[in-house]
Amino acid sequence: MLKIWGRSSSSNVMKVLWLCEELGLAYERIDAGGAFGRTRDPDYLAKNPNALVPTIEEEDGFTLWESNTILRYLCNTRPGGGALYPAAPRPRAEVERWMDWQLSRVNGPMTTLFFTYVRTPEPQRDLAAAAKARDAAEEVWAILDAQLAGRDFVAGAAFTIADIALGIQAHRWFNLPIRRADLAGLRRWYERLGQRPGYRRHVMVPMS
Repeated sequence: MLKIWGRSSSSNVMKVLWLCEELGLAYERIDAGGAFGRTRDPDYLAKNPNALVPTIEEEDGFTLWESNTILRYLCNTRPGGGALYPAAPRPRAEVERWMDWQLSRVNGPMTTLFFTYVRTPEPQRDLAAAAKARDAAEEVWAILDAQLAGRDFVAGAAFTIADIALGIQAHRWFNLPIRRADLAGLRRWYERLGQRPGYRRHVMVPMS
């Protein structure tokens, strides 16, 4: 059985759990990271030298880290994955572009906001940095809002792993105690994601 190393509250672990739900994959999740520790243990470092989560481990001992790479790998190796990760070069590039954009543009400001309002005690918060991150995050979410005009999902009419990569941070954007512009397309997409059982189960949970 597939093993997933990582705590369920990690945004990157959420991606993998949500995909497994979409594909109907059985797995064993092992708590690691954060308060659970383990990521600095020698046996874990042998699997993932970054000491981060998630890491997946297959029955034959094959291991893989980097959450977006894990999404692509599982789609390439499990039944039904082709529907979420198209094989044709241009549709695939469209999906991959938005997955890379999640890493390069969305994660930075959203991580600052999340750590400010969820992980940092109020007296210690850098509200100036949070305000700057809020503006930066709104700017990138406006790009996705424009992309979603006339589309149900990020890469077109069909749900793909681009939606998974971005949907985690979208939940945080709509639920952190911050001011938000009225991005109607983004909100409709977020509400559409909320209809998916895997999103409700693994993503729409209290932030911690």
